Amino acid sequence: MEFRLLGTVSVETLTGPLPLGPAKRRSLLAALLLSANTPVSLGRLTECLWDDEPPSQARGVIQGHVSRLRALLAGADAEAYGVELATLGDAYVLRAPETLLDSQRFEELLMLAREQRGPMDAVLMFKEALSLWQGPALSGAFAGPPLRVAAHSLEESRLATVEELSRAYGALGEHHRAAALLTAETAAHPLRESLAAELMLALFRAGRQSEALDRFHRTRRLLADELGIDPGHDLADAYALILRGSPGTTGAAPPKSAESSPAAAPPGAEGPSRVAGGGPDAAAPAPPRPPFPAAPPSPAGEPPPVDLLPRAPRGFHGRAAELAALSRSAAGEAPVCLVTGPAGVGKTALALQWAHRNPALFPDGRLFADLRGFSAAGEPALIDVLREFLLALGVSPRRVPESVPAAAALFRSLTARRRLLVVLDNARDSATVRTLLPGGADCVTLVTSRHRLEGLIASDAARPVPLDTLETDDGTALLAGVLGEERVLAEPVAARRLSELCGGLPLALRVTAARLAGRPRWTLAALAGELADERGRLAYLDVDDTGVAAALRLTVQHLPPGAVHQLARLGHHPGGHYDPYAAAALAGTDPVTARAALEHLAAAHLVTETAPGRWVLHDLVRLYARSLDPASAREALIGVLDHCIATALAAADTAEPGGEPCFVLPEDFRRPSAVQDFADRAEAMRWLATEREDLALTALAAREAGLDDRAWRIILLQWPQMVWRVRDSWSPLLELALEAARAEKDAYAESRVLTLLGWVLTEEGRTAEAAALLERSPVLAREAGDPLGEATALVNLAVVQAELGELPTALENCARAVELTRGEGDRHTEMLTLQHLARMHLTAHRPQEALDCARTALDLGPEHEEAARRSLLLAVCGEAQLALGDEEEGVRLLDRAAQEAERDGYDEGAVRALEALLRVSGRPEFRRRHDEALRRLAEEG
Repeated sequence: MEFRLLGTVSVETLTGPLPLGPAKRRSLLAALLLSANTPVSLGRLTECLWDDEPPSQARGVIQGHVSRLRALLAGADAEAYGVELATLGDAYVLRAPETLLDSQRFEELLMLAREQRGPMDAVLMFKEALSLWQGPALSGAFAGPPLRVAAHSLEESRLATVEELSRAYGALGEHHRAAALLTAETAAHPLRESLAAELMLALFRAGRQSEALDRFHRTRRLLADELGIDPGHDLADAYALILRGSPGTTGAAPPKSAESSPAAAPPGAEGPSRVAGGGPDAAAPAPPRPPFPAAPPSPAGEPPPVDLLPRAPRGFHGRAAELAALSRSAAGEAPVCLVTGPAGVGKTALALQWAHRNPALFPDGRLFADLRGFSAAGEPALIDVLREFLLALGVSPRRVPESVPAAAALFRSLTARRRLLVVLDNARDSATVRTLLPGGADCVTLVTSRHRLEGLIASDAARPVPLDTLETDDGTALLAGVLGEERVLAEPVAARRLSELCGGLPLALRVTAARLAGRPRWTLAALAGELADERGRLAYLDVDDTGVAAALRLTVQHLPPGAVHQLARLGHHPGGHYDPYAAAALAGTDPVTARAALEHLAAAHLVTETAPGRWVLHDLVRLYARSLDPASAREALIGVLDHCIATALAAADTAEPGGEPCFVLPEDFRRPSAVQDFADRAEAMRWLATEREDLALTALAAREAGLDDRAWRIILLQWPQMVWRVRDSWSPLLELALEAARAEKDAYAESRVLTLLGWVLTEEGRTAEAAALLERSPVLAREAGDPLGEATALVNLAVVQAELGELPTALENCARAVELTRGEGDRHTEMLTLQHLARMHLTAHRPQEALDCARTALDLGPEHEEAARRSLLLAVCGEAQLALGDEEEGVRLLDRAAQEAERDGYDEGAVRALEALLRVSGRPEFRRRHDEALRRLAEEG
């Protein structure tokens, strides 16, 4: 058995790797292995498994993952290897010999290598240590903050080992091997100066002085372009040694050349870069830096390739996946690469970064044009763009055609046999781009646009590379690139908060950095406090003529009126997601019209379709949208509140078709133009689960706007989901509903909310609190003339009383509830009351009475309905039969209860039934199904 952290987190056995399952389980294993033989607290494991606020059931999720890991290790005969996963109070410890852990063996080999007297032995030890690495450390795990730190530390140790191995090669005089080793690592870590310095010296000692100097210049330019800094001591010292022709270490010195002389370093500084108009996506200019030796000129007589590119962006961070996607898209014949994304997301910066990184691909040059498709200044004339291209390609001014078709034809002809890159920035439509496409099969066209340009995809097989906002870490790195690492490291929490408030939008981050750079006494926390106020956030994200609001305004002015109206109303939605029904309710239209408007907005990257028929609005776009029509805020809010009520009613009716309506509609209820239909219970429950967060935000907005009659209704209508996932932290939302009901002085509403809240608190183990609330609920229901509400309240009160040891009183209340439901002729609620009465008879050791009640309840409901309730009733029947001595029938009924729960996704019911089965039967199938149900519950967490 072997545990691996140096690559994909895994457990290797004689029969192959163990099937560890989801990333969070690998994270748990990694956290335990990193502290092998030391207890790891539940809090530390929670930090490793969740990047943000952990769910309320985090403890249960971790327990589920631990249970599964134990089973996997036991199945692999871990005990024989001395491996044990033990529980110590609120902590877990993975006991294992250090020899089974690859990271421990790596460290041991490093220590042995450093103790060797001869370089040959050291080389062997270092190579053996590096051979343990199978990829980036802790791959395949969900990298919470502690694991990210651990992975970075392991990678730093690996890179230090690579440098030590290269020096050991140098001590043996094997400089070519050192250079080969370091070349591969420098390609993966181009900004690590110590690697680059080691490579320069290895190349120089191998007699490859020109390559060593070229490596210095390439690294120096990269540091300036990426980080805006100059080479540090390692690089500068290596450069000086090479210029002096002094290798500074053992091994044969390379032959001297003109480049070996200090006089070979020219004193001139680099000239200014040519900057074409960049639009809001272009990077801000960097401050001047001290001059460094320039690259050698082109060979005599050979004209330099044409280059119209603006300078590479300063402070560029992240985007490794998108840069790789561009490289893949640029392969093939005459490719057209299309970088799309919202205003300010960094499309121009990405395009220029990629273009500057790959000059060797385009020996005939690089062309650039800002098409200003979203500029207040308007788009340039196509003939002007073509004229600039033709002049750059060497056409005499007198030979440039005057018409666009003729100029475009000449451009295609001149580029037919060349290998060129053509960058067309800020394109608004496909037709403009088509006119400017080069004619050569070896030419690459790189287009950026705020629109999706689907016409260009259809006509010219353009390959889209969509660009999203930056992750928080990359956003923080961007701030550090402008402000300096010291300032950001001094306030790391505030820096992350600024990145989040800017929504990961590079333009917003650059404006924020510009404000801070000009005010060195400002703290990052102070500016984060200013930006936290939504009312002024957009104003703070404007500086001079650049800013988020200005960029968005230029996008919006090209939209049709219907799309602008829809965008303005979307800004007033209190939630984060929209479907066509919600959008229609906000805008006062119908779903078909709303969908068309959403498609327009999506094409302009103002909304993002996260799933079919489900859109989301970036926070900064939402603030801008809200400013378009502030007077319509209340009208839009009421529209979406009533949409939520109507849709939740339809979902509840489909999910629990026999259920009693919770309430009458508000007097001024505005029925939406269309309400979503749900095909079956699964679809309805899926909608309730998906919309939970937005429904909560909508209810909170209703409460804050004084629309309490809507607030408690929206919350109460989620009762099917609350029943299904009762331990899923519903109490704060129900407490909000209780406040709204009491503000309305509505006894009916208060009783209904108290009943549901009391039951949720009971399931959470807060029995005393539940009892205090539920005592009042039946009284309020009688006052409101709500007998069915009184019956449900009595049942929930009885459950609490039974738990508190007041079983006779509980039985009386349940029996009274049964009478009330029968008097009203409501079979659904009667089934509920009988279920609880049956369970209480079982608790009171009256198995025959329990069996009779459960059978009566089962006869009330059709078999295809009440999935959760049927499973619970069948489980009661099974336990009653066991208590009556009929084990065979009891096992059969409990198995059926578990199967029905499993079939309908009711994992909590399955766990209950299977736990009862395991108390009387040791069948492996029951244990397997029990563990699988527990695993599903853990993975849902």
